[in-house]
This record gives sequence, structure tokens and C-alpha cells, in this order.
Amino acid sequence: MQALVLVGGKGTRLRPLTTEIPKPILTLVDRPFLSYMIEWLGSHGVDEVVLACGFLPDQLQEVLGNGDPGGPAIRYLVEPEPLGTGGAIKFALPELDERFFALNGDVLTDLDLSALWQSHLERGARASLGLYPVEDPTGYGLVDLAGDGRVLDFHEKPEPGHAGPGLINAGTYVLEKSAFEGVPDGCEVSIEREIFPGLVENGLFGLRLDGYWMDIGTPDRYLDASWDIIEGRVKSGVEGDSAGVHVDPGARISDDAVVGPRAVIAPGCQVGAGAEVTGSVLLDGCEIGENAVVSNSILSAGVRVSADAQVGDRVLGKKEVVNA
Repeated sequence: MQALVLVGGKGTRLRPLTTEIPKPILTLVDRPFLSYMIEWLGSHGVDEVVLACGFLPDQLQEVLGNGDPGGPAIRYLVEPEPLGTGGAIKFALPELDERFFALNGDVLTDLDLSALWQSHLERGARASLGLYPVEDPTGYGLVDLAGDGRVLDFHEKPEPGHAGPGLINAGTYVLEKSAFEGVPDGCEVSIEREIFPGLVENGLFGLRLDGYWMDIGTPDRYLDASWDIIEGRVKSGVEGDSAGVHVDPGARISDDAVVGPRAVIAPGCQVGAGAEVTGSVLLDGCEIGENAVVSNSILSAGVRVSADAQVGDRVLGKKEVVNA
């Protein structure tokens, strides 16, 4: 069973975290973000993950390799130019089975992929969309679903306060190659705005999937996803902590420093005497000086916060220095 994961974007909403590193290998708690997705895919029977790459593909391959022992094998396809979500899938079709999963590569989730696959088979669908229920759909397009699972219509992102609960596209699909008949090669095409609307009444189905789902494409969501992992709201291999704190064994924390509630301290970090780190993520090798305060922030690798300095509600790029 194959899964195609779309990881070609530049992660611009997460900059400066992603200025020099692709979003899929940005560390989330204790591992590259995409590792969570690969492990999740493997738990649903996927034995090969094909990554549709664009931005800094060599870094992806260097970090993720060919896959972990016992998990799905990983292959890499590099788009010659940005092709959009539909164009990227069309480009990858020669490397894929007649039926495959396709997923956006910026989602942390534990939704039931096996249920989506089974529903796809039972309905004889050409394309099946995993749909996720939300109370506030602002920022997402909504999907209308018939009682038998047929997709009836798509709606653009509603304005704040102008829509109630609804089902959104979770960026998780089961697709037949036949769904791409007529899609031109080498052209930028959106699967959401061009291909799926053309399949309404022609083999397009959806299935509501309950569980955990988070698009980590912004700093706020990146932080929320970190706490959800540590506090056990999403199924992962991370041991939970009621205070939402994860400190790598390779970090050095002074005895009288305060860490948490909610903090991630990565390998090689140092937190000095009297310092406070709350609601924040410190990536590899950050240094927090004595009596410094870091709150509700994300610090890229190698950031230095000098003694007595304060950092609040910020996202700092690699090796930035903050003085008192």
C-alpha cells in the first residue's frame, strides 16, 4: 500500500523557523515533524511513502533517509517546478499503484485511515476525501455531504462569524489513477479547486473521520501541536507529561531555573540559573542566560538569550542573539 505525501511547499507561514529548513523536518517535540505522519501511515498498513518534494529536497533525504527499520520505505520525487497539489500528484502517477493514499504534508493527525480506505472500496469511489468536523471553519473550505457519502458541493472559506460547525477537507485522500484522466502533464493544477469539483457526481465521496487533526502551518498551531503531543491528546510515541514539559536528556537545566508549565527543551540547550522558560519551544543548542525569561515563544537552533533578557511572544530565527 502506497501513500503520496505532498511536501513541496516552502513553509512561509512558519518563517523564520523554515527559512533554512523544510517544514517536514522541523523538529516537533522530539523528532522531525514528518516522522509522526510516516509512523501513522505505517500503522494503517502503508509500506511505501513517496514524498513529492520541491523545497530543499536534499535536506529531507539527509534527515529521513530511506525510512526506519520496520516502518514504511521512503522514496523521493522532486518536482522540476511548482505544480500545485493536483499537478504534483499527476507528476507522481507513474510511480504509484492504481489506488493510493494522498496527503498534505503539514498535518498532525491520528484519524482512521483504514476506515477511509475501506469506505472507498465499498463505494467504488474514484476519489474519497477524509473530512474533519470543526466548530469554527474560518480559514477552511467547507464540504457538503449527502447521506450516502457523496460529495455535493464545496464552499469557499467563510468570513469570521458567518458560519457554524461543518466538515472541512482534512487533506487526506484515497485516489484512483482514473481520477486524473484529462489532467494535463506539467501544469500547475489544484486538486482542491479544480480536480475535486470536476468529480462531483462522478465518483467523489467523503467520510467524516473523528480523532485529532491539526494543520501545524503557523507558529501558534506549532506550539499547540507540541502541547497536544506532550499532554497526550494525539496518539504518538511521546510519553505524556501533565505539565506539558519535555526536556531532552542532552539539555542542561540549572537547578534553580524554572521550566514550564509547557516547554520543549531540545538537545544541547542550556538554561541558566534563575532563568524561566514557559509556554515555549527551544530547538537544538539554544542558550538561555541567568535570570532571562522566555515565554510563549519559539527559538530556532542556536539562539542565544543573554542574562536578564526577556523574550515574549516571538519566533526567532537560527542563531539570533537577544540582549538585555
